[in-house]
Amino acid sequence: MAAPAGDDPDSLMTLTTIFCLRNLRKTMCYQGFKNKLSLRSDIFLPSEICDKLVSTYMEMVHTDNNFEPEESFFQLFSDPRSTRLTRVQLREDIVRDKDLEAIRKQDLIELNLTYCNSLSSRSLKTLMCFRETLVSLCLFGCRYIFYRRGAPLACSEDTEDEDCPVSRQALETDFNFQGFNRLRLLNIEGLPDEVDVETLLKPLKCLTSLELANVQLLGTAFLTQWKDRLASLVLYNVDLSEELVRHFHLTCSHLDISRESRRASLKFKMTRKILTSIVQRLVNLVSLDISGHMMLDNCTVPHFEEAMGRPSIEPCKSSIYPFQELRRPLQFLGLYDTSLCNVTHIPAQKVTGSKNEEQVLNAIEAYMEFRPELAHRAINQLFDIARIQHCSQLLRALQLVIAALKCHKYDKSIQVTGSAALYYLTNTEYRCDQSVRLRREVIQVVLNGMEQYQEVTVQRNCCLTLCNFSIPEELEFQYSRVNLLLLKILEPSRQDESIQRIAVHLCNALVCQVDNHHKEAVGKMGFVKTMLNLIQKKLQDRVCDQVMEFSWSALWNITDETPDNCQMFLNCHGMSLFLDCLEEFPDKQELHRNMLGLLGNVAEVRVLRPQLLTPQFITVFTNLLDSKADGIEVSYNACGVLSHIMFDGPEVWSMEEPQRDRVMEKMWDAIQSWDVSSRRNINYRSFEPILRLLPQSISPVSQHWATWALYNLVSVYPNKYCPLLIKEGGVRLLEKVLELESSQPETKDMASKVMEHCENFKDDPMETNDGQEVNYGQRG
Repeated sequence: MAAPAGDDPDSLMTLTTIFCLRNLRKTMCYQGFKNKLSLRSDIFLPSEICDKLVSTYMEMVHTDNNFEPEESFFQLFSDPRSTRLTRVQLREDIVRDKDLEAIRKQDLIELNLTYCNSLSSRSLKTLMCFRETLVSLCLFGCRYIFYRRGAPLACSEDTEDEDCPVSRQALETDFNFQGFNRLRLLNIEGLPDEVDVETLLKPLKCLTSLELANVQLLGTAFLTQWKDRLASLVLYNVDLSEELVRHFHLTCSHLDISRESRRASLKFKMTRKILTSIVQRLVNLVSLDISGHMMLDNCTVPHFEEAMGRPSIEPCKSSIYPFQELRRPLQFLGLYDTSLCNVTHIPAQKVTGSKNEEQVLNAIEAYMEFRPELAHRAINQLFDIARIQHCSQLLRALQLVIAALKCHKYDKSIQVTGSAALYYLTNTEYRCDQSVRLRREVIQVVLNGMEQYQEVTVQRNCCLTLCNFSIPEELEFQYSRVNLLLLKILEPSRQDESIQRIAVHLCNALVCQVDNHHKEAVGKMGFVKTMLNLIQKKLQDRVCDQVMEFSWSALWNITDETPDNCQMFLNCHGMSLFLDCLEEFPDKQELHRNMLGLLGNVAEVRVLRPQLLTPQFITVFTNLLDSKADGIEVSYNACGVLSHIMFDGPEVWSMEEPQRDRVMEKMWDAIQSWDVSSRRNINYRSFEPILRLLPQSISPVSQHWATWALYNLVSVYPNKYCPLLIKEGGVRLLEKVLELESSQPETKDMASKVMEHCENFKDDPMETNDGQEVNYGQRG
C-alpha cells in the first residue's frame, strides 16, 4: 500500500538543526556578559551548517509561534574563524541593520534580502564589506534601504538607531556597485525614482543575470554593456519600448517581460510583430514570460487551421504564430493573464496561465516568491478548481498553497485566498490521500493566519478549515495554541455570528474526549468564563441558537471529572444563568439536556454539592424529573444530580421544603417510567462516578439510579460498555449490591441482569446489537 502523499520524513540534518536552535544554550552557546548569547570557544561550524542554521532560524521565526527570536542571534556568526557563512537568505521586517552588520566579516557568496523593510542605507554600507566575494545579490522589496534614518540631529552614527524613523527626504545617493567585480546575479525591486539605474549598475561588468522589477528606466543603452554575457533578463512591471526590445541580446536564454495587467501606468503594447522579433533575435531562448500583456493584434492560428490531434509542444504546430519561429520547444512560457494561454498547441514544456489546473499550479509555483499579486490570483483560481471541479494534483496543490502562506504570512490577500483554498483541499473528498505530516503543516499555517489577522474573512476561512480535521486528535499537537486562538475569537467584542458559531463548535469538540489535564489547562485559559459570557449575551438578546446550545455543551464537556472547572462554573454565577435559561427557553430540549448534563458533573464533586442544596435548585431538579425532553435525557440527568445529593445523607438536608422523602419518591417514579432499552445521546468514558453510588445504604434510590444506568448501557451497547464495566471493577460492586439488605428487590434484579450481560460478553465478545451506536455526545 502506498504511503499517503507528503509523508517523507525530515532529514537528520534538519531535525538536528531545529533541535540546536531550540536549545542554543544547551548545545553550542552560553549566556555571556549582560546576558548576551555567545558561541562556545570549542565550536567551529563549517558553511554547510551555518547556512542551514540561519535559513532554518528565519523559517522558524516566521512560521513557529512557539519559537522565540534571539536578540543577538546573528552575533554568533560575527567571527569567520569559528563560523563560516556563504549563502544567506533573510526576509521580512525582523531583519535589522545591526543583524547585517554582525556578519560583515563573512565571505558571503550569496545574499538574499526579501521584504526587509527595517533596513536603511546603513545596510548599503554593510554590503560593501561583501563586495569582493559576492556572486549573487537580491534586494527585493527592501523599500527603505536607499534612505537614511532620521534627521541629522535626531540620530547619530554611533547611536542604536533602529527605532529612528526612515526619512523619505534623506535619500542615499552615493552608493553604487563599484568593486563588486565577482557579482554575476542581481535582483532589485522597487528602486526610488530618484536613483539612476544606469549609474547604479554601470560598474557591474560581469553580470549574467539581471532582474529589475517596478523600476523606472530612463534609458536603455546601458544594457549593451552585457550584450555578450547576459543569459537572463527580468523586467517585471517595467515600461518597455521598441527601442528597449532591440537591446535584447542574442546571448539571452531567459527573458521575463511580464507585467501586472491592471497597472495602468504601463503604456507599452505587445504586438505580433514585436513578439516575432523577440523570438527571432533570441536564438538561445529556453524561457519566456509575457504574462499580463494584452496583444494589440491577433497572433493566433484560426481554429479551423490548427493542427489536428492531441495538444503538441512542437513549434511547427504552434497555435501562436510568433512561436512557430522557435528552433525548439521552450522549457517555460509565461502566459498568465493573457488570452494566449487558451489555445490548443503551445510550444513549451511548462506553461503558466488560467486554462486548466496544470497552468494554474505552474503560475503559483513561478510567481509565489516575487510576484505575490499574481500568485494571489492564481490561488484564487485554484480555489475555484477545488470547489467546483476536482483537483487532480492534490499533493502539489497543497504544498504550493502551504508554501505561499508561509512565504507571505503578512500579505492579507494571499492569507484570505490561501486559507479558502485549504478548506476545499482538505475536505473529505481528498482526505485519504494526505499524510499526517502534510495535514499538520496545514494546521500550522492556518493557526499562523489566525494569529496574524483578526479580519473576519481570514478567521472564518481558518476556522472552517480546522473543521475538516478529526478533533481533538489531529489538533492535539497544537492543543493550547488553538484553544487560545479560539477563545480570543470568542471575546465579547467579536460579534460576527458565523465565526462565533464555528469557534464554539470547535471549542466544544476540543474539550470532548480529551484527558483531564487538557481540560484543566483550557479551564485556566478562561474557557468557562468565555462560554458563560456568550450565554449571558444570548440571554440578553433572548436568543437560543447554536451558539447558546454549543456553549452549554462545551461547559458540559470541560467540567467532566474536572472539579476545578466545576468550581469555576459556580464562581462565575453559572447557576443563575442556568435558571435564567430554563425560564427564558422552557421548550428547548437540547439546551435542557446540555445544562443538566453539566450540573451532573458539578453534583459529582462532593465539596461543591452543598451549593446545589437550596430549596430553589432542588425544586427545579425535582420538577425536571417529569420532563420528556430529548427522550429520557433531561429526566435522567436531573435524577443523576439528585442521586449524588441524596448520597450525602439526610443530615445535610436542612431545608423544610421540598421534603427529602418526597423528592426520593419522585425519583423512584421517574426511574420506573424510563424504557430500559432507550438509545442514548451520551458517552461515558468512565463509570467511576456511577460506581461509587452502588455499595451503600444511605440512599437506595441513588443506588437504583446507578444500577439502572448500567443496565441500560450494557443492554443497548454491550460492545462498548461491558468491557468498560469489567475493567473498572463494576461486577464486584454489583455483587455487593446483591449482598446488601438495604438494596431494593428491583435494584437487585437489575444488578443481576447487568452481571449476566457482562458474563455473556466474556463468553462471546463478538456479540452485537441490533442497531449501530449513534454519534454520541460527551457525557459531561
